[in-house]
Amino acid sequence: MFAVIRTGGKQYRVAAEDVIRVDRVRGQPGEIVEFGEVLVVGGDTPQLGTPTVSGATVAGEVLQHTRGDKVIAFKKRRRKNSRRKRGYRHEFSVIRITEILTGGAKPSKTATPRPKREPKSKVEAEATRAAEAKPSTTKARNRAKTGTKKPATKSKKK
Repeated sequence: MFAVIRTGGKQYRVAAEDVIRVDRVRGQPGEIVEFGEVLVVGGDTPQLGTPTVSGATVAGEVLQHTRGDKVIAFKKRRRKNSRRKRGYRHEFSVIRITEILTGGAKPSKTATPRPKREPKSKVEAEATRAAEAKPSTTKARNRAKTGTKKPATKSKKK
């Protein structure tokens, strides 16, 4: 199931567990925010809104607040000793979509815990490290076994 939401004057196509970067929203990291302007709810029976789908909401967890790259506006009028430099960084929120709700259902107040990734055992870590260090060509493997370098070619002088 997917949905198209509108926030910050832009539209985003989202599904559960998607991570999106939108214009800054209110809420601290870890809180759940609701997006009420749902334009389309897709799936087996898609619903198109006119302009929004009634009773549909999308809930997401705020992961962090961040800022975009710096944009510098530099204006110079030559021979007039006039210069203006102005910088700007846009503020964004990174959000993980937790659920897409229809029929007026309310989102859960707490975010579902993410499954923990278990660390690899030492044997698996050594095997992957050895596989990454393995040379790809047969010539390189032979040189790695013997420990010699490829002989340099000498140019003949006439």
